[in-house]
Amino acid sequence: MDYKRSTRVAELLREVISEIIATQLKDPAIGRITITRVKLSDDLKNARIYFSVLGDAQQRRNTAEGLKRAARFIRAETARKINLRHAPDLQFLYDDTLDYVENIENLIKKIHENEPPAE
Repeated sequence: MDYKRSTRVAELLREVISEIIATQLKDPAIGRITITRVKLSDDLKNARIYFSVLGDAQQRRNTAEGLKRAARFIRAETARKINLRHAPDLQFLYDDTLDYVENIENLIKKIHENEPPAE
């Protein structure tokens, strides 16, 4: 099965960026986050890094701001660890997939609360 180069590089970026955030960032605003996916343009110049974080909306905002401040450092470290001609520009975005799933589960529970118990 053939994969585009951008897909392979995106997976490598996800691993490297996760490692950099876990081991090298000292910003207290950045809590325990998970890099959920990376979307890389076909020309490898722009990367959207999606992350999730445990906590409330304020914690998400703090983490997003901390990642924005650290983006240049993360880009430089990524360029050092991955042999690419040009390091992609990094844009960090909150991945709201888990919030969406939780919302759907709550709606399903509400629907089933009104049903009589099965015998």
